Amino acid sequence: MIGANGKLASQSGNFRLADLNVALLRERFIRVGHVRICPFMPDSIAESLAKAVEQRSDWRMIVNAGEKIFEIDGDAAEAMGKDRLAALDTAVHEAARAGFQFRYSSIRVPDDFEARRRSPDRLCAFADFLSSLTVIELIRSITGNSAISFADSQATRYGPGDFLTGHDDHVPGKHRHAAYVLGLTRNWRIEWGGLLLFHHEDGRVEGFAPDFNALDIFAVPQRHSVSYVTPFAGGKRHSVTGWFRSNQ
Repeated sequence: MIGANGKLASQSGNFRLADLNVALLRERFIRVGHVRICPFMPDSIAESLAKAVEQRSDWRMIVNAGEKIFEIDGDAAEAMGKDRLAALDTAVHEAARAGFQFRYSSIRVPDDFEARRRSPDRLCAFADFLSSLTVIELIRSITGNSAISFADSQATRYGPGDFLTGHDDHVPGKHRHAAYVLGLTRNWRIEWGGLLLFHHEDGRVEGFAPDFNALDIFAVPQRHSVSYVTPFAGGKRHSVTGWFRSNQ
């Protein structure tokens, strides 16, 4: 609920929002099309979510070949061997030179609300929180878009060699109004890569380094990318990502 002072404080289940100044967040979003909320939750709650995500063993490598998307689990990647994985890297890098290309790891969350609520998974609980009335009202207030009614979610992990080239997130029929990235990354150095980059029409690029308990929200469509994570990166870039959407 948004109080008379324009601030929002709420809780839902084990998750709750930090004390947020909605007016300032809305002003920033309306002016430039994106905003970072930090902290998004109390740090102790974000810490528990981060640990749950980091400890998961069911990550799948996600890579595209044109419009086709391939998911490779850990066993399949191990079975490929070094030579085939190197060949895959070469093909991915060649495709990235001139087209839309990505490579990262993901854990998908069911879109079905009842499936989320039946699951003991902490990630499912957080996805359910993002679709709660409390958070949806917050996002509507910040974006000025009253059509937003739910969020979808996935955990993402970018390690050395991972990246996502420029795109605007618009997909016909998906009804995406705003994208989000909840950063769950500690002590990240800018030179390691993995930056969220916004591409402006005048050639300017605006970048945000991975951070902890920071929710980036940006309008769809808006051209952006995730920069290449360098081989010398001292960790992995963990986050929960998705879109705030409507049914039509």
